[in-house]
Amino acid sequence: MAAGTQDLELFVREALARGAPKPAIEAALAAAGWPPEQVRSALGAYADVDFPVPVPKPRPYLSAREAFLYLLLFATLYIAAWHLGSLLFDLIERALPDPADPPYAGAGLAHSIRWSTASVIIAFPVFLFVARHLGRELARNPVKRLSPVRRWLTYLTLFLAAGVLIGDMITLVYNLLGGELTLRFALKVLVAGAIAGTVFGYYLADLRREEKEA
Repeated sequence: MAAGTQDLELFVREALARGAPKPAIEAALAAAGWPPEQVRSALGAYADVDFPVPVPKPRPYLSAREAFLYLLLFATLYIAAWHLGSLLFDLIERALPDPADPPYAGAGLAHSIRWSTASVIIAFPVFLFVARHLGRELARNPVKRLSPVRRWLTYLTLFLAAGVLIGDMITLVYNLLGGELTLRFALKVLVAGAIAGTVFGYYLADLRREEKEA
């Protein structure tokens, strides 16, 4: 696969050096059976400037600082989302108590509410601060949108959010079929779906916007 990619890059470079237009190169590679994504990536590596030889665009590179910031960004997102859901679950249980719960359940619920509240109060502002900082860096240097760690963590987040949404719907349908749907359970399903759906929708829209800009 690596050798094939190198062949593609060499062909694109030589074709551009000989003055072939990008649409013609893309058509020739498509006729040869190259995947459109690979062709666009190879052609996109060179700038549309008037110069005797192909001018490469700056390529993204991964620095330890960048990896730290993106890991911190997504870690605080996961913590905030998880504990926000836990907090809302606890509030639902407090508002709609189950008669079958033991008498001492209230103490554990209060502890869980305090822990989740503290986690959201700390993690969410950190997430917002890092997201704002990275957003400014991307505005100054758009090529950083192609950062490998950013794309991997974004797709991992989409995968996790999609998994929660699918599991949420399966649980809802299962309980509907069993006739066990209660208001308390329905509210919890709604909370989990809303949080996961918000995260999934935001990052999916961000990727689509990135593809349109590219």
